[in-house]
Amino acid sequence: MRFLHTADWQLGMVRRSLDDEAQARFAAARLDAVARLGTLAAEQDCAFAVVAGDVFETNHVDRRTVGRALEALRAFACPVLLLPGNHDPLDAASVWRSPAFVDHRPDHVEVLDDARPRPVADGVEVVGAPWTSKRPLTDLAAEAVADLAPGPRRVLVAHGAVDRLSPDRDALGLIGLDALEEALADGRLAYVALGDRHSTTEVGDTGRVWYAGAPEPTAHREVDPGNALVVDLDDGAVSAHAVGRWRFVRHDVALGGDDDLAALEAHLDAEPAKAETVLQLRLEGTVSVTRWAAIAEALERAEALFAAVERPGRHEDVVVRPDEADLADVALSGYAATVRDELAALAAGSDAQARTAADALALLVRLAGRSA
Repeated sequence: MRFLHTADWQLGMVRRSLDDEAQARFAAARLDAVARLGTLAAEQDCAFAVVAGDVFETNHVDRRTVGRALEALRAFACPVLLLPGNHDPLDAASVWRSPAFVDHRPDHVEVLDDARPRPVADGVEVVGAPWTSKRPLTDLAAEAVADLAPGPRRVLVAHGAVDRLSPDRDALGLIGLDALEEALADGRLAYVALGDRHSTTEVGDTGRVWYAGAPEPTAHREVDPGNALVVDLDDGAVSAHAVGRWRFVRHDVALGGDDDLAALEAHLDAEPAKAETVLQLRLEGTVSVTRWAAIAEALERAEALFAAVERPGRHEDVVVRPDEADLADVALSGYAATVRDELAALAAGSDAQARTAADALALLVRLAGRSA
């Protein structure tokens, strides 16, 4: 008896660093991942599939995204049970109650809108712990299993942070692992399918409490995203299957050596699947203006190839020092030479104005080089 455990699809998600073209592909990739999940469920002979929260990025997702999500779900050959999470809670404005969803929901797709056990196969039930607001004040998972008695093999589908993994153990709404492990030990539960954590993660020591992770990555901080889990209720085996196509990659660059530009260009060239990669660069070091201009040109080329190249200012510590020898090699005269000298004087400082002047000077050097 196998089933598919997935979560955190966040369909309709907007990534601010993406331009319109990349954002359209990013949104389409999340829907494509749903189609691959359906294929995976069929290939693994799954009796049903559960989605542990955050199917949609928001309750205000547009009708087109809802319609395309339902079309992807329509292709599943097994029942699919969807849990409202913190991004799409079952509140008054819920997407789950919208005509776009209700009027076109396939018969084999069901919303876990309460905690009643739902039979999904012979001797197997699914119990949901749906979010009805964006900030629950109690442990919804514990409440969902509190009145259960040992009986059929049950899968609990819940969403949120587990107390043992939370930096604030006293926060309201945390999922208590002790209560889940007690329910697993006494036969009330056979498996706990969790959502909210985008990295595939086993919780506790039972081997039966897991975060599936997001099927498509969403941020650089995620450790092991892009997976779905296939769970075998008979032997307890849990296997991760890669379904994601996009990548969030971080690269730290130390500037200052003679080969720093070549090393950066080699790294950028070696990155695979650039059109589906969000690259975060953290730069630090001291460089001349002409070297900074060359680096800026390499980054400009990369921006045309990667889905996005992010350079968070809070993680960047680059000092650009005007180099008289470098500047002398650039043929400028008249007003352009005057501007060059004024920018060089400003760039010699150490404040925010100096950094702006250095960037402007680097641009001037690049433009002069192109017109030479």
